[in-house]
Amino acid sequence: MIYSSKQMEESALLATAAAMCAAARTAPKGKGIDTIETLVLTGADKDALADKMEEIARREFGGDPTNWYFRDAANLRTAAVVVLIGARRGHRGIPFCSYCGFDNCSACKQAGGTCAFVSIDMGIALGSACAVAADARVDNRIMFSAGKAAMEMGYVDGDLLWNGIPLSVSGKSPFFDRRVSMKT
Repeated sequence: MIYSSKQMEESALLATAAAMCAAARTAPKGKGIDTIETLVLTGADKDALADKMEEIARREFGGDPTNWYFRDAANLRTAAVVVLIGARRGHRGIPFCSYCGFDNCSACKQAGGTCAFVSIDMGIALGSACAVAADARVDNRIMFSAGKAAMEMGYVDGDLLWNGIPLSVSGKSPFFDRRVSMKT
């Protein structure tokens, strides 16, 4: 049987995405509490996420074509796969922590804050997943913008923080030399 480059690259991307999800799941977690969720989007579902990113750019940034949400949406459209990694919001109940900026978990929860360990755990999961992609020689980029759009898409019940990692196999990474005028 003969397999084309395209077939093998698509297979490699999905295998890499699966391994990235496993790496996110097995990444160390604060206090041993696992709140990580993963999803993989391809095809029309991936493009719907890019549409949502463009919608956010128009709504929040007045449609400025130099906005990074537009740039990231264009990058997502060139990618074959996007891995979404999320962490459920919650509070760990760790005494004398205050990493969140509040005196304790109760104060953080009452103020609607996010436990710092949720963000720390997601960061470790993202790093583990990207290491898998790098080891597989698959181009990738962590995108907050894709994660923010995923939050609005409501893929999973509950309150989650998300980040997206688009994946690409091509002659040149679409995530390299990205240009946008950042307005602060």
